[in-house]
Amino acid sequence: MKKLKYFVCTLLCLNMLQSCTGNFEEINEDPNRIAEISPGTLINPIIYGIATHNATSSANITFDLMQVSVPFPSVSGGLHRYDVTQNIGNSSWNNYYKWLNNIKEMRLAAIKANDKNYEAIALTLNAWLYANLTDMFGPVPMSEAIKGDEGIFYPAFDSQQFIYETILADLEKANTMYDTKKAMPYASDILFNNDVKKWQKFTNSLHLRLLLRISNRPETNAFQKLTTMVNNPTTYPVFTTTAESAILQVTGVSPNVSPWGRPQDFRLNVKMASFFIDNLNNVQDPRLPFIATTAKDPNNVDLGYKGIPSAYSGPESQFAYDASTFNIVQVENPMQIFLLTYAEVAFIKAELAQRGYITNAETHYKNGVKAAIEQLKAVMPTTYFDNPNAAYNGTLDQIMLQKYYALYFVDYQQWFEYRRTGLPALPTTDAMLNDKKMPARFFYPTDVQIGNAVNYKKAVELLGGPDSINTTVWWDN
Repeated sequence: MKKLKYFVCTLLCLNMLQSCTGNFEEINEDPNRIAEISPGTLINPIIYGIATHNATSSANITFDLMQVSVPFPSVSGGLHRYDVTQNIGNSSWNNYYKWLNNIKEMRLAAIKANDKNYEAIALTLNAWLYANLTDMFGPVPMSEAIKGDEGIFYPAFDSQQFIYETILADLEKANTMYDTKKAMPYASDILFNNDVKKWQKFTNSLHLRLLLRISNRPETNAFQKLTTMVNNPTTYPVFTTTAESAILQVTGVSPNVSPWGRPQDFRLNVKMASFFIDNLNNVQDPRLPFIATTAKDPNNVDLGYKGIPSAYSGPESQFAYDASTFNIVQVENPMQIFLLTYAEVAFIKAELAQRGYITNAETHYKNGVKAAIEQLKAVMPTTYFDNPNAAYNGTLDQIMLQKYYALYFVDYQQWFEYRRTGLPALPTTDAMLNDKKMPARFFYPTDVQIGNAVNYKKAVELLGGPDSINTTVWWDN
């Protein structure tokens, strides 16, 4: 009897143990973690992360280099005087490679799901970031980058020519992969709301930007390729309206919020630069109230829009007025972050026409100006082009001056385009360092120089000169 009771108890215990452990793996799954990523899991964090980083980089770096604004007070030094620190590019280097890793995972997930649209988007985002990286630094790791899972912790650097050949081929491939009849199956993306046609136009508009970037290299046949694309809009659809543009609409609803947690910090110790303000004053531009505040005299009398010369010499007391600064409405929720707009596309076409590759330069120029005003939600005056300073005069100088304003707040693009063309003609002062020369690139980050020393030395050889802000990159010839 005792043996029977023992047997029954043992059997019950075994049954209880089996019932407790039979679904052990299922019970111990973390409900707050995603079991398997999809392209839709990654796309929005990638877009938001890149866009917000680019917006803050534009304000912190491009604005000073390109005489949009000037730190004030600033008696000496500063980026506006071409005083470039060793680690100025660190933040973009680290952020871009972080997001490139996520883009890689997104592409792999798209391939696994056999979703060509998401794969094409991943190729586009990848090209966008590598273009910015190589334009900032020159040779950068690409073919061996983000391969820590394969044991590659010290990646080799690729030449800028190789990088451009790769990303341009990827953009060409991406354009052919889009299936505009097939819906994107995951939750709406925050950039184009799952509109495949707009994503394809982003791909081809980026393709135009990057071909123009390398157009000074005759062996690339960039102008011929640009002409082919522009003349074949059915095969290569690009942005044709501001509404189609790659503009992130920051809603202010978490997590899609302004990168400026304190909007007032956007204009803390900052004044508008005279160059930026004066050219807009010359054409009575309607963007002024959106971008800037008015200046005041010591009696608080309104002086209109008035800036301070970039790289000024002497004490701050020489300016007997409170200069214009930024209107913080630009960075308050809700706000816009510009990635690549129709205005830029129109100015690319205007330059192609001005150089004789296509026709209707004036039309494209006017389209670009109008779109650049509209993207800031200002109203285009019907008499805008009656002003001789705004009327098309047939020169590349004028196209590039207006393109400079179209690229306002678009990551590093004003700086990249200045290096390509030397336009617009920015004034210099005796207080500028670096022999008054615009920096041609950024230094490689210090931790890269130390932690990846062997490949860093090879990268400098690929660069063709010292790791200097004056060593020009491959396309800057």
